[in-house]
Amino acid sequence: MTFNDRQARLTILSLAIGAFAIGVSEFASMGLLPYYAADLGVSEPFAGHAVSAYAVGVVIGAPVLAVLGAFLNRKLLLVLLVAFYGVANLVSALAGSIEMLIAARFLSGLPHGAFLGVSMLFAAELSPGRSSATAVAKVLTGLTIANVIGVPAAGAIGQVFGWRWGFAIVTVVTILSGAMISRFAPSVPRNMAINPLSELSALANRAVLLTLAVSAVGFGAVFAVYAYLSAAMLDSAAGPVWSIPLALSAFGVGATIGNFLAGRLATWSHFGATLVLLAGMGVSALFYSAVIGDWVLMTLAIFALGLTAGLVIPLQMRLMDVAGNAQTMAAAMNHAAFNAANALGPFLAGLALSAGYGWASTGIVGATLAAGGIAVLAIAWLDAQRGRGALGASA
Repeated sequence: MTFNDRQARLTILSLAIGAFAIGVSEFASMGLLPYYAADLGVSEPFAGHAVSAYAVGVVIGAPVLAVLGAFLNRKLLLVLLVAFYGVANLVSALAGSIEMLIAARFLSGLPHGAFLGVSMLFAAELSPGRSSATAVAKVLTGLTIANVIGVPAAGAIGQVFGWRWGFAIVTVVTILSGAMISRFAPSVPRNMAINPLSELSALANRAVLLTLAVSAVGFGAVFAVYAYLSAAMLDSAAGPVWSIPLALSAFGVGATIGNFLAGRLATWSHFGATLVLLAGMGVSALFYSAVIGDWVLMTLAIFALGLTAGLVIPLQMRLMDVAGNAQTMAAAMNHAAFNAANALGPFLAGLALSAGYGWASTGIVGATLAAGGIAVLAIAWLDAQRGRGALGASA
C-alpha cells in the first residue's frame, strides 16, 4: 500500500465522517420518533418498529454484505456502502407511510456493520503497528461525536423544520464522506486469497465467535442503563429541564474520551484492555444504581459509563489477530454483536422494571451483563492460552 501521512489522515477523517453519519441516523431516529409517529398517523409504539427494523437490518446486513464485499477492493466497497446508506436515509426522509419508513430504516441498517467494520480495518492498515488501535479509535470518534453534537442537532432540525430533515441531513453527510473516500483513500488491489468462502470461515472460528460473544453480552451493560436513563431521571431525579440533555451529552463526551483511552489500552493488551473496560462498565453501572434520585451523580455515573464505550476497539484488534482471511466478516459481525447487545441490555433491564424492582435495577442488570462479558472473556483467554484460538502478539 503506497500512501503518505496526509493521505492517511484525510482517509481516516473521511471514514470518521461516515461513522458520524451512521451515529446520527441510528440515534436521532429515536429522538424523532414522536414526530414521525404523529405525522404518519400511528401510535408511538407502532412507530418504534422503525427503530427495531434498523437494528434487524444491521444484524442481517453485516454478514451478507461482508460476503458480497469479498469480491471488491476495500475503497470501492466503502464508497458503495456509504452511498447505499445515503440513499436509504433519503428514502426515509421521503417516506409517505409508516410501512415505507420501516422498510427504509431496515435498508439503512444493512450497510451499518459492514461500513464500520471495513473502515476500522482500512484505518488499521493505513497505520500499521502500535498506532493501528489509535487509528481505529479515530474512526469511531465519528460515532461518539455524533452523540455529542450530531444527534442533538438533528433533533433540533427535526423539531424546527420537520422530522424528514433529520434523515435528509444524513444524506448530505454521506455525500461528503463518499466524495472524500473516493478522492483520498488509496486504491489497493483485492487480495485474491480472500473470497466469500474465506469470509464465511469466521462463522466457524471459535476464537472469533468467543470475541463476538464478549461484545454481545458485555456491552449490554451500557445499553441496559442508557436505554432507560431519560425515563429514570424524569421519574426519580427531579432535576432542571436541561438535566437530561446534559446527561446524554455527558455520555457522549465520556465515550469520545473513552475511545482514545481504549485505543491506548489496546496497544498494551487486547485482553487486558477488554478486561479493564468491562470492569469499568460493571463498577459504573453499580454506582449508577446506588445514586438513583440524584441527577448530578447520575450524570457523573453515565459519564463514567461512557468512558468504557471504547470496548469495541480492543475487541476489533483481537478479531484482526484471529480472523485470518475472514477479516471483513469478523469486523462487520463485531458491530452486529454490539447491536445484539443493544437489544439484550434493554430487554433484560425492562424485565427487571416490569417485575417492580425500580430504576436502580437497570444498573444491577448492567453490572451483571458486564460480569457475564468478563466470564466469556476468561473462556476466550483460556482458549488462547491452550492454543485453540490464535493469539496475537498484543493479546
